[in-house]
Amino acid sequence: MQFKSCGRVAIMGGGSWATAIAKIVLNHEENINWYIRRDDRIEDFKRLGHNPAYLTGLHFDVNRIKFSSDINDIVKRSDTLIFVTPSPYVKSHLKKLKTSMREKLVVTAIKGIVPDENITVSRYFQRVYNVPEDQVATIGGPSHAEEVALDRLCYLTVGCRCSENADVVADLLSCKAVKTSVSTDIEGIEYSSVLKNVYAIAAGICHGLKYGDNFQAVLVANAVQEMDRFLQTMEPEERNISASAYLGDLLVTMYSNFSRNRVFGTMIGQGYSVKTAQLEMEMIAEGYYGTKCMKEINKRYHVNMPILDAVYNILYERISPSVEIKILSDSFR
Repeated sequence: MQFKSCGRVAIMGGGSWATAIAKIVLNHEENINWYIRRDDRIEDFKRLGHNPAYLTGLHFDVNRIKFSSDINDIVKRSDTLIFVTPSPYVKSHLKKLKTSMREKLVVTAIKGIVPDENITVSRYFQRVYNVPEDQVATIGGPSHAEEVALDRLCYLTVGCRCSENADVVADLLSCKAVKTSVSTDIEGIEYSSVLKNVYAIAAGICHGLKYGDNFQAVLVANAVQEMDRFLQTMEPEERNISASAYLGDLLVTMYSNFSRNRVFGTMIGQGYSVKTAQLEMEMIAEGYYGTKCMKEINKRYHVNMPILDAVYNILYERISPSVEIKILSDSFR
């Protein structure tokens, strides 16, 4: 099915990236639907005029928003569903969903793998909820929610097997501060968005261990090659790994102070345990979960991925970060 417009749009999730996307969409739409799981958050949002927990400086005209904690109500009312929840919680958020999404345009802005299933979010919607492949799109590219909230220039890539539907979503997201492009490489964009979180943890660990800029540059160079090896093995096609959806997203996540995964990795490199680092952080570092998922997925492909292996050994096998990174550094050229 090809969509001529997005129709009634719903934001599915209440975090920082969901809030930033809602702001973008309201540049085009007079009204939106917004699913937020907790009723107390909804009431605070209505009263304050901003998300009480995330990007609190970003104000909304709440009269233009139909809030609900009933996922089925929101899905019934909407034509386009933009899912923006942390990947570890995708299944629990969708647990109560009984309404069919077969006639909907489903957009995932989730940069992660569905745990236990070890498949991309787009594949999960197709397999479990029977959404046709051409009606599932993904949003990729370097896009920290904090910078979107500040109207700093951002570049997004919309991936969809149906180029016409990709154009529809790209038009919805395009505005003065957001430039958009389209691609048919939906799984490549999704897997790269998972891997860049893993590599950002590696960058943070090295930063915490006080490795310098020279080594970080070599780490990035090797991360790009590792990502390219995996993508070409998983789904060979002519993709430009230097494009913003791949390299751009990787760079910003490995270097930016807004990167949760880099911050998480830095804490690990400084000697925090995984549990302590997770407790100290106010938001989820999805790369922690992504590391385990990608390690298991790569058992099918057998791609040489020393950075992924090193991060997995540190986070899940409790190998000393200094020892593991020393071994990793000896493999670089």
